[in-house]
This record gives sequence, structure tokens and C-alpha cells, in this order.
Amino acid sequence: MGDSGEYIPPKVWTWEKASGGTFASINRPIAGATHEKELPVGKHPLQLYSLGTPNGQKVTIMLEELLAIGHSGAEYDAWLVKIGEGDQFGSGFVELNPNSKIPALMDRSGPIPIRVFESGAILVHLAEKFGAFLPTDPAARAETLSWLFWQMGSAPFLGGGFGHFYAYAPTKQEYPINRYAMEVKRQLDVLDQRLADNEFIAGADYTIADMAIWPWYGGLVKGWLYDAGEFLSVHDYKNVTRWADQLFARPAVYRGRKVNRTSGTPSSQLHERHDASDFDTRTQDKLMGEQL
Repeated sequence: MGDSGEYIPPKVWTWEKASGGTFASINRPIAGATHEKELPVGKHPLQLYSLGTPNGQKVTIMLEELLAIGHSGAEYDAWLVKIGEGDQFGSGFVELNPNSKIPALMDRSGPIPIRVFESGAILVHLAEKFGAFLPTDPAARAETLSWLFWQMGSAPFLGGGFGHFYAYAPTKQEYPINRYAMEVKRQLDVLDQRLADNEFIAGADYTIADMAIWPWYGGLVKGWLYDAGEFLSVHDYKNVTRWADQLFARPAVYRGRKVNRTSGTPSSQLHERHDASDFDTRTQDKLMGEQL
């Protein structure tokens, strides 16, 4: 740190554990397991290990949508991974996802279990497995995948960029907040212009592109992310808001958003999902009522 208070990077960066911030206790510059812990395995072909963050919601929405249109093979167990407590660094989870990020999926429907990590890869895997929500027409497929990968490349600016510096950093700093707010508003404008002439992100049909983008940007305009709706003037993006409301009205989206969720009202939290009936019997409000 210079006399002016300006940060001067050292010649060689070293890890300062006391760097602060909401996630300082779990952030580290090395990969691999920190402790031995096997992953549980339930009764269904698909085993999901996740948390109800926007990235986690993509997959649970997809699974609930598949079940809603009759794909019984999409039944799944959703196990809670408490990333704030470091569950993602357990040996079993690291074996499933060497990057130690949620969500991660083990597909046990065939003779050899298949691991799939990264939310976009999981969406494509499920879409191809069940032949749903990813068009087969080459042009429509390319459009859908382009928007899916747009989300994968853009959302880190929203989450790791804007969200971190606006909501989680130990101090508020004008430059990074302004830099990432500008980029997030540009991204919202991209979506708003796209949705001015299209019902869904990839065109006339609801696809995995919508499922990937909605938890982040739909959640943002709905006021669910970072308490930043007023700051970003999200009401200006009327087409994104229309689309966000339209998707939230889908029963499968409503259910998927609850799975592995640990914040919000108790009725909106289904910490783990092992059966379709869990939505009626195992949300936190029901469990709290049982304890009274």
C-alpha cells in the first residue's frame, strides 16, 4: 500500500488468508480436497449435489421441467452442499468435480456412472439424454447454445464482479462497483433488446437457454439478487421483466427454485429433494411445524 492509500501490487503475489470479504474463510488459491467425506447416494438414477444459488437452480429447474413433460427417468435426488461450510472440498465431491463448484451431477442410469460438472454441461447432457429443450434443427440449436454460452461467459461479471464488490467485499470501492454495474446494465440491455422481438431467449421456444439465464438475470430484475434492483434501475428493462414473470409462473420453475434453497421464507426452502412429494411435506415451514 502506498502513502496515498493506492494499492501497489507486489512483484510476487502471496496468499493473505485475512483478506476479508464474505467468503474469505473458504477461498483459497489451491485445488483439491481438504477432508475425507463420501457423497451420499439416493434411490434415483440422477444424483445432484448442489445448493440453491442461481447456478444450482438452472439444473433443478431443468429436472423439474423434464418431469413435468413426462420423463420419469429424470427423477432425482438433490443433496445439499453447504459451500459456506466447505462441503465442496470433501473428497467425494472433489472426485465428482475437481473444480469444487456446485452443481455437480452423477448420472447412474447406465452401466457406467457418468459425472457431469459445470451447470451448462449438465443442461446439455440432460437435454440430449431426454431429447428435450434443445432444438435439433441446426440453426435453432446453434442459437440456443450461443445464448447458453453467453450466460456462462456473462454471469461471472454479474456474480463475481458486480455482486462481489457491491454486496460481499469488505469495503465499498467506487471503481469496481461502477465498472461492473456498467457491464451488468449492458448485459440487461442485450437481453431486453433480444426479448423485444422474441418470446423466449432463443426464439419462439422455451429452451435450456432460458433455464440458464433466468436464475441470474430474471432473479436480478425480480429483486432477488444483491438487493440491487433500485441501484441498477432494473424496472427499465421491461422485456426482461415480462420474460422473468412469464417463467416464474411455470410450476416447474417455481418448484426448481425451491430445491437446495437455504435462504428466503421457510416455505420457499426445500433443503433436499428425494421425492416429488417432498414439495408438499418437507419444505422448511413444514419441518419447523413438526418440531413445534
